[in-house]
Amino acid sequence: MLEYLCAAWYYTVIMNPEAIRIIVTGGTFDKHYDEIKGELTFTETHVPEVLKRARVSVPVQVELNQLIDSLYMQEANRQSVLDACKRAPERHIIITHGTDTMAETAKLIGSARLDKTIVLTGAMIPYKILDSDALFNFGAAFAAVQLLPAGVYISMNGRIFDWNRVRKNKTLGVFEEIQE
Repeated sequence: MLEYLCAAWYYTVIMNPEAIRIIVTGGTFDKHYDEIKGELTFTETHVPEVLKRARVSVPVQVELNQLIDSLYMQEANRQSVLDACKRAPERHIIITHGTDTMAETAKLIGSARLDKTIVLTGAMIPYKILDSDALFNFGAAFAAVQLLPAGVYISMNGRIFDWNRVRKNKTLGVFEEIQE
């Protein structure tokens, strides 16, 4: 099985890389510490810096959809993300998103049944803060979006979850599979 996965990865990623669209929505991933206000705020996305730092060689299109804390996301915000997924010519999409309502946005997009591979990811600690999980989560999402079949997934904490079987455990600060 491992040989098959390695061969599939090599063909998919090295020999025939398809462009990936990254839709930015904000969340903790993109927050920075405002020293004047003494709070976490938004100024711009960190995604271009992350791509450069990770030395990504796959064609990428970054789309700034919004910069919002997911606690403040309304249905119109989620609809904007879904519309961006529908419009995107790419079949592989990563969405950076706040963790508090990531599962709700994944559910909306998953229910639309688009013929694309869409992976939502985020961070519990902002990218610019020491010991952030942002770079790791983004890297896992980047690999997952190239290898998974069409569908909607969440990539957090070193795991991949189906959109309809995941929740954030706010007590432990991790994502977990919903057991039915």
